[in-house]
This record gives sequence, structure tokens and C-alpha cells, in this order.
Amino acid sequence: MGSHRRPAASGSDRRTRVAIGLLSVAAAALGAAPAAVAAPHDDTRAEVDRLHEEAERATEAYNRADERTDALREEVGAAQETIARQQQRINSMRDALGSLAGAQYRSGGLDPALALLFSDDPDDYLDKAAVLDRISGRQAGELRQLQEALRELAQDRAEATRKLDELDRSRKAVAAHKKKVERKLAEARRLLNSLPDEERDAFHRASRSGRTDLPDPGGAAPSSGRAAAALAAARSAVGKPYIWGANGPGGFDCSGLTQWSYAQAGVALPRTSQAQAGAGQRVSLAQAQPGDLVTYRDDASHIGMYVGNGQVVHAPYPGAPVRYDPVGMMPISSVTRV
Repeated sequence: MGSHRRPAASGSDRRTRVAIGLLSVAAAALGAAPAAVAAPHDDTRAEVDRLHEEAERATEAYNRADERTDALREEVGAAQETIARQQQRINSMRDALGSLAGAQYRSGGLDPALALLFSDDPDDYLDKAAVLDRISGRQAGELRQLQEALRELAQDRAEATRKLDELDRSRKAVAAHKKKVERKLAEARRLLNSLPDEERDAFHRASRSGRTDLPDPGGAAPSSGRAAAALAAARSAVGKPYIWGANGPGGFDCSGLTQWSYAQAGVALPRTSQAQAGAGQRVSLAQAQPGDLVTYRDDASHIGMYVGNGQVVHAPYPGAPVRYDPVGMMPISSVTRV
């Protein structure tokens, strides 16, 4: 019977199989190594993006609270001026009433029956009584006015106290939002600094990062003279740093840039991107003209200005200066013509 055993492998065959096995292991190891190294970096870049988005949302909340604080401060100042004027009026009323009371006393302000009983000249008494009636009637009117003024003063003081309390709460909210933004930005900076230089460069070359391969933004005409003036202002800010909570001229956050740009055109926009999105006529992206405002994400937490040729100018995020980027760099929420 023939043997079923395989022929013994020659030394050359064994060396070949061992070499192939080692090469396979090495290839697998080499193939796995980039993934193992790249994945954490990918995760880091994604986390940096997420932190920047959260910081941007917190910045808009900070801007809302700061805007409310400014408005409350003006309201409190106006209320305090009104209260001061009311107090001055009340003091004048009291002085006038004091003068009337003195005149009444000097004119013999006794009980009418007793005054008539002790009067030597009834006719003279009657003449004086007529004058006193007129003084008393005027005095009663002044008293009523004084009482009404005091009620108004009390109401205005209560309203001023309420606004002062609200102002205090708003200031605390501003401080809390500021700390939240600073924490997120510090964490984002820490993560970015943990990346190798080439990975950091790749991150900054990604979307929202000042691409150099974009076509010239010129060509299309702005929708109005004010849009043209705002666009010129925004383009003049290219290269200025992103500074959260800032609205120019030395630095900007996203809504600060658009607010400042339109202010140069004589148009007062609200402070936040959400409010700016509702500050004009909504148009479709296909209808966008230079000077239109483009808001991003479902919560409209980022905003830029359309410059034409598929581009916006905007303040992207901390560490990235004002620059041009593709209009479709993020999900678009709305396009607004101011």
C-alpha cells in the first residue's frame, strides 16, 4: 500500500513558508499601524470641531445675555432719572402745601363756628372765610396730586428694583457663559496642541479654514447700496483675528463681524446670529447675492456674509482669522437679505 503521508518538505520549502508567514504578519502589522495611529488623531480633530461648535453656541448665548444686560442698564438708568424727577416734583408739592398751610394758619384757620363766635366783625369773617375756602380747595387738589405722585413714585421704584435684580441676574449669566466658552476653547486648544504639526496643519487646511483654491469672489452685484457697503467692510476685515464676544474693529466673532459690517453701512443689526437671521427678507441659496447673510446649523449658531461665486466671508473660530470659505462649508439654516 502506498503511504498517505506527504513528502517531507525540503529545507528550501520550509524557509519559503516561514518567510511568507513572516511577511504576512509584517504586512498585517504595517497595515494596522496607520489606522491605530490615525484614529486617535481623527477623533481629536472631531472633538476639536465639536468643542468649537459648542463654544460658538455658548458665545451666542453670551452675546444675548450681554445685549440684554446693556438694555437693562439703559432701562435702569432711565428709571432712576424718572424717579429723581418725580422726587423733585414731590418736594415742590410739599413746599407749596406747607406755604398754603402757613397762609391758612396766619389767616385764622380756626373751626368756622368758633371763628364766627369770636369775630368782632362778622362781615370781615365772612370775607376771610371765602378766601380760606379757596385756599382749602386748592390745598385739597394739591394733596390729591401729591398722593398720586407718591403712588407713581412707589410703583416706579418697585419696577426699578425689579430691573436691578434682573440686571444682576443677567450679569451673572454673562459671567457664567464667559466661563463656559473659555473652558471649551481652552480644551480645544489643548487638543489641537496635542496633535503632531502635520496633523494640526491638516486640520487648518480642512473646511472652514481659508482655502487657497477658491475662485475670485467678485462678479455678482450686491442687492443694494447698503449691502455693497457692508460687503466692502466685511472684506476689509479679512485677516483680522477671531475674538469671541468681539464686534470689531480689531477682532470679531461670527455675528460680531456681520453686525459691524452692516453698521459701517448705517444699518443696525441685532447682536446674535439667530436674531440677525430674522432681520430681513429670507431668500433661497440659489437667489443669494453679495451682502446677504448666511446662517448655519439648525440653531443658526454661526453666520457669514455671502460674497458671490459660492463663497462667504466669516469669522470661523478661535485661531482662524476672518477669511473666505465655501458657502456650503456647513449645513445652511437660512439666507437673509438685509
